[in-house]
Amino acid sequence: MRQDRMAALQAQTHDILILGGGVNGAGIARDLALRAKTAGHPLKVALIDKGHFSSGTSGRNSQLIHGGLRYLKYMEFGLVREALRERSTLLEIAPHLVEPLAFLIPMYSQFAKYFYGTGLWMYDTLAGSRNISPHRGVALPELAKLEPGLNPQDLVSAAVFWDARVHSARFVLENLFEAEANGAVLMNYLEARSFTQQGDVWTVGVRDGLTGAEFEVRAKRLVNTTGPWAGEVWPKENSLRLVRGSHIILPRLNRSDNAIAYFEENGRIIFFIPWGSKKDLTLVGTTDVDHDGSPDHVEISEEETAYLLKIAADIFPESRGMRPIATYSALRPLVQSGGTSATSTSREHRIWASADGVVHVAGGKYTTYRSMSEEAADLAAPEALKEIHATATVPLNGNSRAAIAALKEQHDPAVVMEYGVRAPRVLERARELGSLDQARIAEAVECEWVEALPDLMQVSTYWAYERAWDRESLRGLARELGSRLGWNESRVEQEVTRMARDTSASSVSATPQSRERF
Repeated sequence: MRQDRMAALQAQTHDILILGGGVNGAGIARDLALRAKTAGHPLKVALIDKGHFSSGTSGRNSQLIHGGLRYLKYMEFGLVREALRERSTLLEIAPHLVEPLAFLIPMYSQFAKYFYGTGLWMYDTLAGSRNISPHRGVALPELAKLEPGLNPQDLVSAAVFWDARVHSARFVLENLFEAEANGAVLMNYLEARSFTQQGDVWTVGVRDGLTGAEFEVRAKRLVNTTGPWAGEVWPKENSLRLVRGSHIILPRLNRSDNAIAYFEENGRIIFFIPWGSKKDLTLVGTTDVDHDGSPDHVEISEEETAYLLKIAADIFPESRGMRPIATYSALRPLVQSGGTSATSTSREHRIWASADGVVHVAGGKYTTYRSMSEEAADLAAPEALKEIHATATVPLNGNSRAAIAALKEQHDPAVVMEYGVRAPRVLERARELGSLDQARIAEAVECEWVEALPDLMQVSTYWAYERAWDRESLRGLARELGSRLGWNESRVEQEVTRMARDTSASSVSATPQSRERF
């Protein structure tokens, strides 16, 4: 219960308080709690977020665990090697949420054929023995059978390489499940508003975003993983370039199960990924646009929408005239570098302790969150735990390959790949309640910290992005959720209005003829 977690948060001085519940904060909480459990060493770890966990950048990305093929162009071999290593690790420790995905690259010139062929060879080489599978060439006759909807004009050849997909919001939750099971105290909708250091203890003034109540939380060490909000939380240590990445969702364009990776003339890569709970949609993205506004207000622009629609029409002519079913946008908090454009800005990370002892995490890629979390935990952990590194070998929240394989033999594989070891409980609840969606709602309320309609529709599920919603359809869902959270009709209408605003903002009209480069 939220009240119990709130009481635990206030009742003690924590050894470490993590600010920010995206993938980095969740990964650090998991790492620290696992170190303490492994060593049998008491460690009080807490994490707070001013919104819902994974409701920002960590849940609204391209849903990929990948090495970053395009970074080879910028000679970032170390970054690509690290990401490929982490890709292999995450496939091993979280096989229910991270699964291999084949990507097809259409090549529209002889130069592209040799240029990207060389890049794929380097990609395989950097992956080494951890490679999912070597890339292979695809001749035009085979390509026509695989993807008959591809624009054939000037098409020279294609290649298939491998990376991995992930349900990125649920993956963050999975890290938090394990952290909480190992003793971490986790609270969403708590905003840190003031910081006072006295001796070796920090006093953080927080505000409850649900009730408006204000109180204090004490901790010996702070870890700042607020991402795009770092400049507001700790402005003296801010060195970020905020880059907006936007995606659109269209009806299914791919005929095969391959994703499409299309390289733009300026080196940007646009993905077309089979998507949605029924795999009847296509996720298209992403853009790279410098964002000058508040990190609290991030929406796709008309220019971004037009750009992605134009690319879609160029590659899949049948999509010409389509409008997005939904869209979403988020900010990448990149470390300032020598890159002149948002696209060329490095995805390297920076982790450091400032003069006041606060550990800061900046930049990086979702794929490398685990190694980044380990590096940050090394700085934050007490001496007795600094050499304990277990997150690369311990299955995430008990989801080992053997456990997932056994569950898939006994239960619906799709549900197992969504919930992992929790799948039997969810399916039993579905039998009791009469539907799987009802069970998802119940699970979200009881186990996934859901406090608002967007928490359910944009984190526990991606329902918000899988269809067009009107107020009436949202109202039915809000009432069902509200019956479990004790909402009155006024609160139901507030949630409907809030969600309707989000979904309408995600449907920007634009003409595919207009175009801006990103």
